[in-house]
Order: sequence, then structure tokens, then C-alpha cells
Amino acid sequence: MEALKQKRKASSPQQAREYRQRGHDVALLFAKSLGMTQDYQNDPKAKKDVIDPSGDAHSVKSGNMKWQMFLYGKSRFESDDSFRAMNGIGQILLDCINSFPDTYAQYVEDKVRYKVQLAPNMVRLADVLKEEYRLRAFLTKSIFNSGEVKYLTAFHQKQFFVFYSAEVVRKMAAAVVVANSKARPGRINETDDQKVVFKYDGTTLGEVEMRNDSVGHYREIRFNMIKSKAMKFLLDNIEERIPFGDGSIIVCGEASRYFGRWLR
Repeated sequence: MEALKQKRKASSPQQAREYRQRGHDVALLFAKSLGMTQDYQNDPKAKKDVIDPSGDAHSVKSGNMKWQMFLYGKSRFESDDSFRAMNGIGQILLDCINSFPDTYAQYVEDKVRYKVQLAPNMVRLADVLKEEYRLRAFLTKSIFNSGEVKYLTAFHQKQFFVFYSAEVVRKMAAAVVVANSKARPGRINETDDQKVVFKYDGTTLGEVEMRNDSVGHYREIRFNMIKSKAMKFLLDNIEERIPFGDGSIIVCGEASRYFGRWLR
């Protein structure tokens, strides 16, 4: 069993590299589908995976299981004014991080203690995000970097689905139920209120959680969406779909008002 654990740990950096490379490859495929060349513009640090010929930015999501909206450590929440000014959300995220000791070694000595310390901060975060206008602000920042990115573009079943940022945020904030996670019956190592979960149609669409699973990813907050659930939500709630170009791109809902301006 210990050898298996070591093998899993050793393979995780390689898995991370492969995940990032897949993201780069899919972004390049989308750029080429727009008629752009291999030296297309992008700015992944600002979530601008592809900047299309109109100058509009796309966050391109390619994961098969999950879409990572962000993975940030303490310094990001301390330095990013948008998080800090967002109705106290940035401070609550810092409080979540500060529930844990400075080092991973300290944390593994008494994981239960620190998880108990985290719980009330995650409850506070859920309570804040139950306000729809605050949830809109959080989603706008988390997915679209406060409006810098215009489209969420999802690679699904070998096609790219383009969604307009404001429509995604508006419909998601109105539809999801915000709650805290609960320990599953019979799981003695689990603790209540370790995550904020966004539920749609009775299942978890996304979750905000602490990542404390290794030295390299200690005291980081991650916001993930479950790919299958996210696509179900988007396609359930944004029904208009218009093929673009050779049909490898599908423009959805309000995105049709803006996408492809360079051809008009």
C-alpha cells in the first residue's frame, strides 16, 4: 500500500503537466478553428486562453472530468483588489487559508483540528454566496476575471461551445443552490463544512475547497466545476445554438450577438 501511495505521488507532477499540455493543445485547436495561426494570442495568467480576431478573450475549458476555475494561494487574495473589495469575500477566503498552520508538516500532525477550524469560515463563505448579487460577483471574478474575458468556450464531444460571460453568470447565479458539504455516513475521516458546493438539479455542479493534499499544493483554494454537470447546466439553460464556420464551433445564446464580429 505504501509503495502504491508513493507511485501516485510521483506520477502527479507528470499528470499535471499532461493536463496543462492538453489545455494548450485544445486552445490551439480552437484558435485554428477560428482561422488563426499557431502563434495565436493568449494570456493564460489572466484566463485569456485565446484572443479571437475581434480582440475578445475566451476562457477555453477542455477537462474531461473537471474544469478548474481557479487555484490560488494566500498571496493572490492579499494582492488582488477585486477579491478584497468583493463584499468581504476575499477576506473570508484568507480566513479559510489562515485556518491552517504555516507548514504542511504541522498540518499532518493534527488534520482533524485544522479541519474543525476551517469549518466556520466555509460556513461564512456559503452564507455570503447565498446572496445572488454576491454570487454573481464571485462567478464574474472567478471565471471571467471581472469582465476581462468575454466568453466561456467549452470543448465538448469534439465541438467548441461558445457562451457569453454575462449570460453564464446571470443564469448560474439564479439557478444554483449554495450549501456546505457534509461528511458522508460511515466516513470517519470526513468532516462537515469543508467545502462550499453549488448544486443544480439535485447534484453538485461546482465546489470551492481547500487544497492541502501535498507540500506543493498546501493552503491553496480551488474552485472546480464538474464538467458533465456544467455542460448539462449550460445546455439546459442556454438553448439557442448556431453553428459557425465548418460546424466545429457552436455559438450559444447571447454569444451570437457578439461572436464573429470580425466577419461582419
